[in-house]
Amino acid sequence: MSLAGDVCVLSGACGFLGEKLVRLLLEEEKLAEIRLLDKNIRPELVQSLEDRCGDTKLSVFEGDIRDNELLRRACRGATLVFHTASLIDVIGAIDYRELYEVNVKGTQLLLETCIQESVASFIYTSSIEVAGPNPRGEPIINGNEDTVYTSSLKFPYSQTKKEAEQLCLNAQGELLSNGGRLATCVLRPMYIYGEGCRFTLGHMRDGIRNGDVLLRTSSREAKVNPVYVGNVALAHLQAARALKEPQKRAVVGGNFYYISDNTPPISYSDFNHAVLSPLGFGIQERPVLPFTVLYLIAFLVEMLQAVLRPFLRFTLPLNRQLLVMLNTPFSFSYQKAHRDLGYTPRYEWAEARKRTTDWLASVLAREREQISLK
Repeated sequence: MSLAGDVCVLSGACGFLGEKLVRLLLEEEKLAEIRLLDKNIRPELVQSLEDRCGDTKLSVFEGDIRDNELLRRACRGATLVFHTASLIDVIGAIDYRELYEVNVKGTQLLLETCIQESVASFIYTSSIEVAGPNPRGEPIINGNEDTVYTSSLKFPYSQTKKEAEQLCLNAQGELLSNGGRLATCVLRPMYIYGEGCRFTLGHMRDGIRNGDVLLRTSSREAKVNPVYVGNVALAHLQAARALKEPQKRAVVGGNFYYISDNTPPISYSDFNHAVLSPLGFGIQERPVLPFTVLYLIAFLVEMLQAVLRPFLRFTLPLNRQLLVMLNTPFSFSYQKAHRDLGYTPRYEWAEARKRTTDWLASVLAREREQISLK
């Protein structure tokens, strides 16, 4: 069903996924208004969007997700919210209190505002990390939403995303101020890649510093299924369309969906090589140290961090949970999203890979120059 005439709020609108979703909405729907909600709105992005918005009004709401008044203004008269905004931290660089305030409290405030302002539909962008892997590194291969898996989330980012996800699912069916009922839906994308991915860019930078040889941090056998950002944006659009249709709304509301595509299962390190090898990058045959040694080192460093925290705060690029994540086979099917949301990946691996590599090629010279100056 079309979203024509709807007023949509998109938190994290200037982010990696948010920007792709805004562009997709402008291309495929005739929304009455799209409201860009983000902490920092880039003027050049707004200008580029205005050039293609047609009859859709584009409004800017710049500020903190924890600002009640900002949220009320952004949501007043809206019919749909995409909540993609989040603090992402896989190395423990951000204080837990800040992660909780933004990822959990911000989500709670936005949900409460939707109820007060009678916003009918709420779609939350979660993460594969809420599912695991668990500290024992137990694998899942082509799992689904019904797969039973015991996971103990110890990393603050995973914990806060899981808690925020549960808030969204629990809000399903809440009574709105206008007498209607709120419908919520949670999407759990795999590792998202594509143009603008700061993680892929970071791996390229590390490779440049290492003489154009990428660092291997995961074994070849630890296969996951990354998902292209264009397909994740499409899944969000399909979820919104499903929530607009009464029959599908009854099925989709209150559920979560894994979002993957047809990117071949591959380890994180070999994925980086796949998109960077056309630019002349090689990759280490094996990690610098065996997994067990790296795990022990990470454990000792984490203990040292805990002892020194009152006096000194520092972070390293690797920790135990990240090591386990990088070295555990962990993949999921998108078939439930296909069945319930009508989601079918639009971009196949060959095109998604080329788009990603072309973007990396476009910034490679700049990155080399910046690194050489340091």
